[in-house]
Amino acid sequence: MSNSIGEKFKITSFGSSHGIGVGAIVDGCPANLELTQEDIQKELDKRKPGTSSVTTPRKESDEVQILSGIFEGKTDGTPIACVVFNKNQHSKDYSMFKNTPRPSHGDFGWMMKYGNYDYRGGGRGSGRVTIGHVIGGAIAKKLLKTQGIEIISHVTQIGNIKAEPQEYDIIKENIEKNPIRCGDLKTSREMEELILTKKQEGDSIGGIVETIAIGVPKGLGEPIFERLDGDLAKILMNIGAVKGVEIGLGFDVANHSGLEINDAFEIKNNEITTKTNNSGGIIGGMSNGMPIVSRIAVKPTPSISKCQDSINLEKMENEKIEIKGRHDPCICPRVTVVAESSTAIVLADHMIRSGFIHPNNLEKNI
Repeated sequence: MSNSIGEKFKITSFGSSHGIGVGAIVDGCPANLELTQEDIQKELDKRKPGTSSVTTPRKESDEVQILSGIFEGKTDGTPIACVVFNKNQHSKDYSMFKNTPRPSHGDFGWMMKYGNYDYRGGGRGSGRVTIGHVIGGAIAKKLLKTQGIEIISHVTQIGNIKAEPQEYDIIKENIEKNPIRCGDLKTSREMEELILTKKQEGDSIGGIVETIAIGVPKGLGEPIFERLDGDLAKILMNIGAVKGVEIGLGFDVANHSGLEINDAFEIKNNEITTKTNNSGGIIGGMSNGMPIVSRIAVKPTPSISKCQDSINLEKMENEKIEIKGRHDPCICPRVTVVAESSTAIVLADHMIRSGFIHPNNLEKNI
């Protein structure tokens, strides 16, 4: 089972939804990065459950503990181990799924591949394990900030409701003002109403989350394998609820001619730039200095309270199931920080690999 990602800046995720705790080990972070528990906690607070009516009512404080890798307020170059202990599990809610896989969950695959499967809350396959992504991303974002790189994610669509495009600074401000984390405040209210309607119906709804990274230097990534867009697509697709990834215009490129979407070069303020950014900041697998833009398609939460068809693997019979417990009617608002974190992990890794960040001692960058 693969639980790690990254080459120079590597994240190893551990834990399960109803186990003792979840967390991550971050290996390869250079020494002398100022890092506190609060730096990680503020990121975890964006994804923790029970924060609004559009998230699961499961109450978890998600308080992180740093176990290693920090000395006198700075990273010391050794592995940074962080853990969040689970405190509000309702494992009895899942006993009926021991032999009855839930539709569109990973249950069936885990049962067939591993046999010994922790079915409580999805176990290792639960969305709760994205705490590890966020821990790694929090450290990556702090590292990238030393180089002037900033990343934000926002919800651009819920169901068939689409947000109006906004400027970066407006998005950054508005996502903190609504529970959907949408950059368009007017549309966010419509999105919230739709999510709450689906919640009342015992159903769920999907959507799209966009991530924007600014300040990324030219030349990250490789031209064949280890392409920057390839690595971003891989880590974003590794988020459990994601069923599609786009970079720049994405699938819309199929609707245009080359003349319409080619990003023409120009000199502006003595800098080489492009007039448009249809490529999403990546050309030929390498960053071109423009904002890096990606979008992920997030499926509706598969845990819904409506009656569904399944099977009983022990009896080998068809069976009806009703999923109890506490679940998000829409995953998108809480996925935003996971998308941010995943993007940050890849960018931090490539910044070290490309020599923009010293691999051992951050002070050597000065």
